[in-house]
Amino acid sequence: MTPDVMSEQAWDERYRRGDAGGWSGAPNAVLVQEVEQLTPGRALDVGCGEGGDALWLASRGWTVIGADLSGVVLERAAVRAQGRGLQVAWEHRDVLTWSPPTTTYELASACFLHPSGDNRPAVHARLAAAVAPGGHLLLVAHAPSHAATLTGTPFEGLPLFATPEQVVADLDLDAFDVRVAEVRSRASAGHGGHGGGVVEDVVVHAVRRVPA
Repeated sequence: MTPDVMSEQAWDERYRRGDAGGWSGAPNAVLVQEVEQLTPGRALDVGCGEGGDALWLASRGWTVIGADLSGVVLERAAVRAQGRGLQVAWEHRDVLTWSPPTTTYELASACFLHPSGDNRPAVHARLAAAVAPGGHLLLVAHAPSHAATLTGTPFEGLPLFATPEQVVADLDLDAFDVRVAEVRSRASAGHGGHGGGVVEDVVVHAVRRVPA
């Protein structure tokens, strides 16, 4: 891996330049589909970016922590939360190494976090460990078919994408029931209006069993 391509400094600079993806203000559509019928509780949004998901959850009555590596993007998210009159606790964390409190959250969500292949199992295991009994784990990421779009970018060649089966294999299936593990297609306008079309996302939604 290029030494600094996933570093805090690199992400801060991408957000300053505006080339880390546009911010629509809308939550991730998969999050809405999978979560809108759940009873609000404590939520952890890991890799929260500019806060679209965290703000939507807060607006629905969830008590939300949004965590991200980039201090620049967390400052933006905090300003947007204040402008909407919403309460979110923003935490500056290296989400590739951070261990959240265990068995604490009714929802732990990571949408398009994309830890690399070597890091992915441990990152997913730590997120899963944060889920309270009866709580939900939602992992959403680009499918392996997205790899071709990285050509010519700093991320070219990095093992960032996994199949649903690989993501499920990261979980303790003695502790979790997997409700969804699939590839979903969606229309995308791309970044900056370029590179649009139909893209595929991996969606894994699991629920921690309540001990008997």
